[in-house]
Amino acid sequence: MEVIGIIFLIFITLLVLVALDFQLGRQYFVKHQRDRTFSRRMSDLTLITDGESLYEELFQSIQKSTHSIHILFFIVRNDDISNTFYTLLKEKAKEGVEVRLLLDFVGSFRLKRKTKAELKRSGVQVEFSRRPTFPFFFYSLQSRNHRKLAIIDGKEGYFGGFNIGKEYIGRNPNLGFWRDYHLKCEGEGVLDLQAQFLDDWFESTGEDLRNMKRYFPPLPKGRIEHHFVPTYGNRLEQHFLSFIEQAKEELYICSPYFIPSKAIMKALIQSLERGVQMTIMVPIKSDHPFVKEASLPYFAPLLQRGAAIYQYDYGFYHAKVIIVDEHVCDIGTANFDQRSLYLNDEINCFIYDRSFIQLVKEAVTHDLQKAKLLTTKQLTDMRTNARFRVQLATLLAPLL
Repeated sequence: MEVIGIIFLIFITLLVLVALDFQLGRQYFVKHQRDRTFSRRMSDLTLITDGESLYEELFQSIQKSTHSIHILFFIVRNDDISNTFYTLLKEKAKEGVEVRLLLDFVGSFRLKRKTKAELKRSGVQVEFSRRPTFPFFFYSLQSRNHRKLAIIDGKEGYFGGFNIGKEYIGRNPNLGFWRDYHLKCEGEGVLDLQAQFLDDWFESTGEDLRNMKRYFPPLPKGRIEHHFVPTYGNRLEQHFLSFIEQAKEELYICSPYFIPSKAIMKALIQSLERGVQMTIMVPIKSDHPFVKEASLPYFAPLLQRGAAIYQYDYGFYHAKVIIVDEHVCDIGTANFDQRSLYLNDEINCFIYDRSFIQLVKEAVTHDLQKAKLLTTKQLTDMRTNARFRVQLATLLAPLL
């Protein structure tokens, strides 16, 4: 019994230390947090909603590059899709194109040392973003760079929800078809994507290329008004609250994870009470433990007030979209969860062009046709059948 008591004491001590690390780390971060703002831009935007189309477009852009390739992903795999991607980068580096590949330390932790070495031998500069650091090791381990950016020759930009791997083209048998939303940007907005990448590169490597004119060629204005908004575990909650409070008639929220903050949940309830038609879409399947269970307690008060909650049932739904009254649309890397709100580096695009917003709405409507409307009875049954997992997920919600 004495040994068990000692083990229990050690376990409790570790939990307290981890909680203290997280709390103090968050306080330190908030005190020293940085910020970056961009102005509204005019660019041409193309919506891409499946991995095959994205990889075809992106890989062609890489093949045609003549000057620089700057890419940031949260996840890259060790499969054949990733190997095709690596091969392209190595070939361009050997041609003399500047190739920089920035990967999140945790998200791409499984990148093989052999692959990294081969990339570097070919001239590709490979670095990791957001390495865990002391004194707040646990907090920094949770604070990830979740952005996905690709800037080719400073003239074409890609960003959104896709990473690099076979699951993103529907080749994970457990998840099936993968729906995501990505944007291709051509026009002056690419300058901001380039600036963001070089900012992240500087923070990760210490190499300051942010004022190098060769990475910022003159670019024309496009047809679509938009605004890039990077966040660093800050400000995203205020943006989401602004969207919810702006809504007068209808509000669409699409996300693979639905774990809102208390303030956002309150705003959602208030919007329903003032008559806003709210449509929420999440996946039936889950790609992470407990995230589905963590969302269930939030659904009940929304359903009671008339929200329509759909569960995508044609594979896995990973798109991050908010549409407000056809007035503004948000597409980006941020999920509708507390990790994106308070921990991750993200980048979203606020779009103000009515015709493009209608295009996005049509894509969402198409996805809704492959989703099932959640009923109160179904929700009650789900919560009852997974009572313990729901309770545990509620405790873990800030880290999911």
